Amino acid sequence: MIWTPRVTVAAIVENDGRFLLVEELAEGRLVLNQPAGHLEHGESLIDACRRETLEETGWQVEPESVVGLYRRIEPTSDITTLRVCFSARPVEHYPDLLLDTGIERAVWLSRQELADSAQRHRTELVMRCLDDYLAGARHPLSLLAHA
Repeated sequence: MIWTPRVTVAAIVENDGRFLLVEELAEGRLVLNQPAGHLEHGESLIDACRRETLEETGWQVEPESVVGLYRRIEPTSDITTLRVCFSARPVEHYPDLLLDTGIERAVWLSRQELADSAQRHRTELVMRCLDDYLAGARHPLSLLAHA
């Protein structure tokens, strides 16, 4: 049997000390997450970050650095996910764009507001990625070499 992890991307987008997040339905509950999603066949990681953020928030962003790579094993299914988290700057907002199915809305929250709502985080990676970003984790996009 060949083991195949799922690859996802996520974006930390900051504007005036607030961070772009999505409220989405997951397993029957409304949760908070960074704009994030699965890498599609033939797509670069950077393009996936741009696409997922636009589809989920209506914001066009430009990835600037890699915050980190995060491995997570889903406790209920034993599925392994590798998350590539980027920092990205907001470029343009398209408020009339229809958001992805399951996305209720995009919100801008401070770190404290996000911490205060920990019970609503989709996974523990929501806070971990943000805290790594705030601690200065920034790796050049060239780390991904043709990604």
